[in-house]
Amino acid sequence: MEQEEGRSYSRRLILALITVATFLNPFTGTAINLALPSIGAEFAADAATLAWVSSAYLLASVIFLLPGGRLGDSRGRVTVFMAGTIIYAAGALLTILTPTIGMLLLFRFLQGIGGAMIYANSVALITYLYPPGERGYAIGLNTTAVYAGLSLGPFLGGALTQFLGWRSIFIVTALLAVPVLLYAGKFPAFLNDRHRERFDVPGLVLSSALIFCLFLGLASATTPAGMVLLAAALVLGVVFYLVERRHPNPLLPVSLLTSNRVFAASNAAALINYSATYAIAFLLSLYLQYIRGYEPVAAGTLLLVQPIVQVFVAPLSGRLADRMQPGQIASVGMAISAVGLFCLSMLDATTSVGVILALLVLLGVGVGLFSSPNTTAIMASVEMRFYGSASAMTAMMRSLGMMLSMGAVLVVFAVIMGSTAVTPTIFPEFLRSLHLIFLAFGILSAFGVVLSLLRNRLR
Repeated sequence: MEQEEGRSYSRRLILALITVATFLNPFTGTAINLALPSIGAEFAADAATLAWVSSAYLLASVIFLLPGGRLGDSRGRVTVFMAGTIIYAAGALLTILTPTIGMLLLFRFLQGIGGAMIYANSVALITYLYPPGERGYAIGLNTTAVYAGLSLGPFLGGALTQFLGWRSIFIVTALLAVPVLLYAGKFPAFLNDRHRERFDVPGLVLSSALIFCLFLGLASATTPAGMVLLAAALVLGVVFYLVERRHPNPLLPVSLLTSNRVFAASNAAALINYSATYAIAFLLSLYLQYIRGYEPVAAGTLLLVQPIVQVFVAPLSGRLADRMQPGQIASVGMAISAVGLFCLSMLDATTSVGVILALLVLLGVGVGLFSSPNTTAIMASVEMRFYGSASAMTAMMRSLGMMLSMGAVLVVFAVIMGSTAVTPTIFPEFLRSLHLIFLAFGILSAFGVVLSLLRNRLR
């Protein structure tokens, strides 16, 4: 067995395995979007049903992130991480054989459970494995896997669907999980440390109901039913918080949020960052195709600039976080993102491609500078026994931010454009919607900068 600095295990090998598993989630999520027309044609599914191919995965992932982190703390992080990889691969294999759209949605939900178990424990394992001074760089490499998945997913998903059929995406996903499972025995025993405790079943039930109502409420926020669901989510949120405060081993680490202000502020900053930046690619893809007349391939290629920049910036910012205060670097990153979003709020039908490229580079630098140092700050603010919960909270903020970002877009589109299809007659309304959304995201990011700087002072 490879030796590294006197140890009987290889940190590099383990980091590589964790990174490969982390890559699966964003890769499959973005690749499947290119396959939706083919899936719809095969199963004669309508647009609303096709939307659930991605939404079923996201919903399951958000619901099971916190349980996945708590199970990692109590049952062993390697055990839960590997179980998640098995479930994810099993979901992919079952998807290859699915005979109906209903079964496809079920298997995507299953994959979401596996993805949550992977994501909830990946950063915790890296934090346990790498000491301060090296941890930021390792987290940066892991973050790079997310951006690499986002970058390669659309390109490879389109190519695989076109030449081999949409099921080939899940064949590739299953194959990528194989080396992670084959080398499971290479993980050292101390990474699988256990703290036996009673699982928070009431917390799981309440959080699942809360997320379900929030998810569906955001999707239909302009309707009476949507408002009822959002109100129910608010009530469930209060009840969930009160129950968690009294539980000896809560699903949500309430004690960390109330007593550890750095942890709370860092997670809030992460929520703000993802809420303000996740919908950028979606909005710009519509802008480029509708307003500028780009073909889908050309628009997709142009939008690759931002995640590619993030791939290069994330490990560098992680290394900086090992040498400087992580919160300061994250604050700079969010400030750069805010500038980019304010500039995007001034897009019009004649904005040059050069300006758009420059803004995508700027946003790539901003997001890349924020993510790794902010995650490093979160993990450095908690004790070892909370690594699983802290890792899960970080992933939870990312997923909730994604939901809120797209929810805000849907609400603004519904209010300004209604349910009318996007045609040249409503291009002015579409541009007005874009301006309002990007301006709101810019203001949100500016508030996030203030919060992030406050976190630095608290530290």
